Amino acid sequence: MSHTFEQSTELPASAEAVFAWHARPGALERMVPPWEKVRVLERAGGLESGRIVLEVPVGPLHRRWVAEHRVGGPGLEFTDRQVEGPFASWVHTHRFEPLGADCCRLVDRIVYRLPFGAAGELAAGIVAGRLARGFRYRHRTLADDLTALARYGVRAPLTIAVTGATGLVARSLLPFLTTAGHRIRRVVRSLPGPEDILWDPAGGRLDPAALEGVDAVVHLAGESIAGARWTDRQKRRILESRSRGTTLLAETIGRLRRPPSVLISASAIGVYGDRGDDVLTERSGLRTGPETFFVEQVGQAWEEATEPAERAGIRVVQARIGIVLTPAGGALPAMMPPFRAGLGGRMGSGRQYMSWIGIDDVVGALYHALVTESLRGPVNLTGPTPVTNALFTETLGRVLRRPTLFPVPAAALKLALGRMADELLLSSARVDPERLRETGYVFRHEELEAALRHVLGR
Repeated sequence: MSHTFEQSTELPASAEAVFAWHARPGALERMVPPWEKVRVLERAGGLESGRIVLEVPVGPLHRRWVAEHRVGGPGLEFTDRQVEGPFASWVHTHRFEPLGADCCRLVDRIVYRLPFGAAGELAAGIVAGRLARGFRYRHRTLADDLTALARYGVRAPLTIAVTGATGLVARSLLPFLTTAGHRIRRVVRSLPGPEDILWDPAGGRLDPAALEGVDAVVHLAGESIAGARWTDRQKRRILESRSRGTTLLAETIGRLRRPPSVLISASAIGVYGDRGDDVLTERSGLRTGPETFFVEQVGQAWEEATEPAERAGIRVVQARIGIVLTPAGGALPAMMPPFRAGLGGRMGSGRQYMSWIGIDDVVGALYHALVTESLRGPVNLTGPTPVTNALFTETLGRVLRRPTLFPVPAAALKLALGRMADELLLSSARVDPERLRETGYVFRHEELEAALRHVLGR
């Protein structure tokens, strides 16, 4: 039995521009919902006559999905046809209908048959719901991306070097940049591709010649500060991975004959420490002395390591990133299991502030920093409405339709995690993104609930 799914959306760009967006590298990765564990294993050719191989989740397992692309039809459109995969058959037509010089309608139409005959039909409702949920996300993300890019006007393509290219933020940032027409050169530690730049931060090795001609650098690499309980050895690794790697990169690009115009170096709101109810902007002073938290010391060393690039006249932005909301990694998926089980609750008193930001606003703010020449120095990458942990807990429970009746005592957190609990879970930082607002950044999600509903498909 054949089934048909169709989703259409008006988009703020011409049909030709939206077609071109789909033809660029990263288009699929940009639109895969963050709750879907889809990996691109292989791709060849383009939309005219190409092929892509994916690994997709099918229940608790993963399955290869091979699709072929073809351009053609009565108008501007292309199709993806499954040649191997989880469906008995699958044909996905992407149609782009002109509505004006800067407006079009995108129509996604899928005709498919489920496997296993009559037994497979028992899952028809689940499949239809999953498609509807996923394509709502896809169309919203595409519309928001096109709207954001239009604000900055037509720009010449940039060559952008990116460290930490496999990390959580980069997995969303890189496809945004490539679909915008920019060229990415990943700075990697091993197994470089033809466009990649090899470096060894621990050994102090980075070939300056490989960075000649790069227009901008986005530095996202660094040992994760969460995870294992902090030992003295782990703390040294965290501190050195940020300070050594950043110093090496800043010194190297500062010596280039044609240095990049901008270095955006990741930092974190942990640099402010535990500040209670105080509203913290980029002008707020940082604490010093023996009583400062480890995360404060890391943040300050991380930011100070960019100084060689500043001395060389490069515009430097220290992006102080807040709690990133995405089910693809970071804090949110660690919170989800107890909340889904109805066992979620506030941490400690619940009065501590959580300065959150949706993953798409992290991407948008980083792009804003790339192209906004008046931005330099510390820039808070947080949403405009920080909330207390109690309100965060209540909101996440409402989005998931689960009760939040089981608070976690501060003593239990300290017993399990030691000092990490004090610094990461129980400390309070009420951070305001003043510099983003002053320079005209438009947030996609200003309120916590809207951000959670988007990234969770709720």
